[in-house]
Amino acid sequence: MQMKNKLVKTGFILASLFVLNACNEDKLIELNTNKNAVTAMDPAFLLTTATLRIGGEYENTRANMLYAATMIQHTASTASYFSGDKYYYNGQYSGAYMERHFTDVVRLYSNIIEQTKSDATRSNLNSIATILRAFDLHRMTDLYGDIPYTKAGYGLQDPENWFPAYESQKDVYAAIVKDVKAARDKLSATGGNLGAQDVVYNGDIAKWKKFANALLMRAAMRMQKVDANTGKAIFAEAYASGTFSSNADNGTIKYLNGPQGHNRNGLNDGYWNTYKYSRDCKVSETFVNWMKANNDPRLMIVTGGTGNPEVSSTWDVNPASAIGLPNGYTSSTLLNVLSADNKAKFQTAGVGTRMFSMLNIKYMDWEDPYYLISYAETELLSAEAAVRGWVTGNAETHFNNGTRAAIQAWTAFDASFARPAADVDAYIAGRKFAAAATEDKLRLIGEEFWAATYLNDMESYANWRRLGYPVLVPTKDPNAFDGNVIPRRLIYWENEAGSNPANFTAAVTRMGGDKFSTRVWWDGGK
Repeated sequence: MQMKNKLVKTGFILASLFVLNACNEDKLIELNTNKNAVTAMDPAFLLTTATLRIGGEYENTRANMLYAATMIQHTASTASYFSGDKYYYNGQYSGAYMERHFTDVVRLYSNIIEQTKSDATRSNLNSIATILRAFDLHRMTDLYGDIPYTKAGYGLQDPENWFPAYESQKDVYAAIVKDVKAARDKLSATGGNLGAQDVVYNGDIAKWKKFANALLMRAAMRMQKVDANTGKAIFAEAYASGTFSSNADNGTIKYLNGPQGHNRNGLNDGYWNTYKYSRDCKVSETFVNWMKANNDPRLMIVTGGTGNPEVSSTWDVNPASAIGLPNGYTSSTLLNVLSADNKAKFQTAGVGTRMFSMLNIKYMDWEDPYYLISYAETELLSAEAAVRGWVTGNAETHFNNGTRAAIQAWTAFDASFARPAADVDAYIAGRKFAAAATEDKLRLIGEEFWAATYLNDMESYANWRRLGYPVLVPTKDPNAFDGNVIPRRLIYWENEAGSNPANFTAAVTRMGGDKFSTRVWWDGGK
């Protein structure tokens, strides 16, 4: 009887709890609701955040600095974590751009586009988000090859987009061109003014139209090997529509000295301000020797001299003392190629790689501009287009304009980088573009493009793979991941193989492998 009473009491208590639970279900749910959370946000704020994140520290130190800058032989390092210097594979570094940008950049732009697609008063916001989304995915496809494009970043709109299909790079390019043209043509004086929320042009719609055309020209010239007729038509239309006319049009992200990972130039944050990776890398021997051979006035802009970068009293800023670090060596194997005098100097206590030309810390401030596209680049692309007969412009004029602009643009980093006009003119004359044969003209354009896109090394890397200039000698480290050949792409973010397996496998199969040696579509397979 006592047991029975206990069971009855227990049942009563449980029933009471169920009733109480039912009565307070709404209150329990409310406990899990953050009343301070943002449930709606002006999409213009998303534009600011997404654009600042294009130049984020994580992916820019990895894809741009540790891989592209060393593969393209702008910089060199004996440190093994500079993976591109000796063609090592590091999954986090290689996949960093893909890892961060689908979630931190593309997703935000996609949401802006979705929220504003039917609002005529916000058509400029919609257009700029479309252009920058295309810009970022264009950079990504050039790094990796086939990528998700059409449905990328639209997971909040439809669960079917959580695992987007990888599209062939050829189709991605077609989509980029279509999106950028449509967005460019929709920009208008009545589409809304973004002002300071636009950290590239402060809401200047005329400059955004020029930027769109510059991006179309860049994409069009990439097609030169594989679909020249289409590339020519796209380039000619954008060229005729009007693009950059001076360095005042340069497409750069304007950073402030804000919190880490947000309003700071991420490349410079990694190079010097937070992680100081530039202590472990130097200007490449290839680049220093090229500048010396051509009397390039940028030599003592690119390098701040030799010595301890953190102790200015040790700096030797004499141009004659500039000495680049050879690519492809460890601190041990480097001894095999140094002269007896340099070997002794290298082994002197406190010297080591400090005997080689360091990067100039004057272009490493958090608030320095982060380049997307420059006037110098568009002029050099136009010079190439004129040489190839894609446009009727004067190739020499474009070449001279682009070369001069690339040198003059350095004053955006520091006023001391200004160079006398006579020195710039003498340098351009010494390049002897007008007298060069056709192939030599392409070489000169390729070399100047390489010099003009220093710091924007992902772009240097893409243009070098397409054009083949400057001529670079691959490094010879025995531990190179895919052979002693300069990689033709970066390997996908490893997580994709597990999180999006069917689409990932289809892309890898279509491309012919997920290797450094796998060539992207526009690389021509040659």
